[in-house]
Amino acid sequence: MTSQAIATAKQLDHSARRQRMGLGLLVSVGLMVAGGHVWAQDTTVASGIATLGEPSYADDFAHLNYVNPDAPKGGELSEWTTGNFDTFNPYTVKGRPAALATLPIEAMMEGTADTVGETYCLLCKTLEYPDSKDWVIFTLRDGITFSDGTPMTTADVLFSYEQLRDKGLSSFRQVITQMVDTAEVLDDKRIKYTFHEGYPRRDIIQTVGSLPVFSQAQFEAENIDLEDSLNTAFIGSGPYEFDSARDGRMVAWKRNPEYWGADLPINQGRYNFDRIRIEYFGDYNSAFEGFKAGAYTFRNEASSINWATGYNFPSFEKGQVVRAELPNGNVASGQAFVINLRREKFSDPKVREALGLMFNFEWSNETLFYGLYERVESIWENSELEAKGAPSPEELSILQPLAQELPEGTLDDAPVMAPVSGARQLDRKNMRKAAALLDEAGWSVGDDGLRRNADGQTLRVEVIDDSQSFDRVVNPYVENLRAIGVDAVYNRIDDAELENRRRSFDFDMMTTQLGQGLLPGSNLQQYFGSKSTNDVFNLMGFANEGVDKLIRLVEEAHTKEELVPRVHALDRALRAARFWVPQWYKNTHTVAYYDMYEHPETLPPYALGEMDFWWYNADKAEKLRAEGAL
Repeated sequence: MTSQAIATAKQLDHSARRQRMGLGLLVSVGLMVAGGHVWAQDTTVASGIATLGEPSYADDFAHLNYVNPDAPKGGELSEWTTGNFDTFNPYTVKGRPAALATLPIEAMMEGTADTVGETYCLLCKTLEYPDSKDWVIFTLRDGITFSDGTPMTTADVLFSYEQLRDKGLSSFRQVITQMVDTAEVLDDKRIKYTFHEGYPRRDIIQTVGSLPVFSQAQFEAENIDLEDSLNTAFIGSGPYEFDSARDGRMVAWKRNPEYWGADLPINQGRYNFDRIRIEYFGDYNSAFEGFKAGAYTFRNEASSINWATGYNFPSFEKGQVVRAELPNGNVASGQAFVINLRREKFSDPKVREALGLMFNFEWSNETLFYGLYERVESIWENSELEAKGAPSPEELSILQPLAQELPEGTLDDAPVMAPVSGARQLDRKNMRKAAALLDEAGWSVGDDGLRRNADGQTLRVEVIDDSQSFDRVVNPYVENLRAIGVDAVYNRIDDAELENRRRSFDFDMMTTQLGQGLLPGSNLQQYFGSKSTNDVFNLMGFANEGVDKLIRLVEEAHTKEELVPRVHALDRALRAARFWVPQWYKNTHTVAYYDMYEHPETLPPYALGEMDFWWYNADKAEKLRAEGAL
């Protein structure tokens, strides 16, 4: 997610860990039995854990470094999204969930916006685990309640795990069943997870610590099936609860004044808005008009043309709307046209390479985007995990044993890069390269100018999208494809149809995001693993045994020195597969908002955090209302 270095990673002994965390707590429990002998195994009891190295925050920290602990509470933050929603269940593929439907739900542990691979106790008071990480015991804090006032116990935690294991998204079920052997309640405060032998231990505790916790009583009272749509919101233990909704076009969440965790150090200076509202719009242009009219008040601007030319409306010119570029240290989103490998016509990588050659990013950036973007090249763009140049000796030692199983080009002197095009929309040089590749792949130009295979079928490529603002990007791309004989069409459909076709894999090409985090782990199986080809995360349907082995190596990396070359190797293999046509990114947040919101002077590298640690200035809001801006 960032160009900054990953936190220094090294293996630590128990004394170093205790000194850093201020825990001073190493106990002998966890009896081990073998050959008739019983002995105690040292375990660590902690309030936080780091995947690489040690936690940055001591056990007695007062608040997160990047928040304003004295931030006032109050006011409303409102944003927008596209389309509509028809369910409050974000854990099913049935329906479109309401925005922020997971907001009321908490987990045992929580990460921070200024660390990588570190999690700290939220619902839990402590976690306990042996050096082997063969198991972990979480101990719940006292006084945890759901928003309806009922207490949370480890029975709710176990129930939630079992729901996710049995009825969660398919890719998630596969990961969790491979990972966890047993989960058992020890008492009303303690729950133990025991892990399968042989499963990578690197971030296994953080993974189970991040599982959402539901109210078992709500599931039973309302007969909730996690696989089905849901017309009421989940009851959670979090700082926000459901407020209101309108016809699938607006949803609002209100701060729970009785939130049990309000005084925790990890929550100081956070969750400052009394209400968070999301308005739905049919397309990007109507959403921008809504912002100018004050229908919502915070906008993360993704349109380059709006950013460059659209901020000339009265509220902005009067100084009532702030426009700002704020630092973004995250890995780029990996936005791209993804190619559906489930379709035979895309099975030849030469065809996929030809499709990639015809998207002219340089022309698009100059003509359409006002030069605001950079080209996406890597799954880990904008970070040190991006593979560059010739493979290092460490990378070669990883890749060479798998050479016969990996996509062709993985071990080349440089990773696959997006093609560079000229200043005109149709780059003739790339056009000739693409035409030659299609000829080699058996797609010949017929009398009608269209390319056909030996069976006479045209190379039809339908690009689908639901955004009117994307028309100016896709139409020139389709024109370029047709120039080389591809039977290309652009079909802009409504958001509901797009979602249905995405989930049923009924598409040739569509836009998605494939960027990964700075500490990749089991999520890689969901996006790129052979067992996830029927899951929406692996939208392209990619499967490769060599890549599966690289993913396992990444999961097993315990230090930065191990992790970086393994991710570089994986990045090379994924890029060589050519299942995408990379689009663009920028390393700043371009935001606009009505001048009643404030944020800490120094933002953390990995989150904009407007819903998390920004706050409302009541005096500024009153001034805007007096001026008629709101």
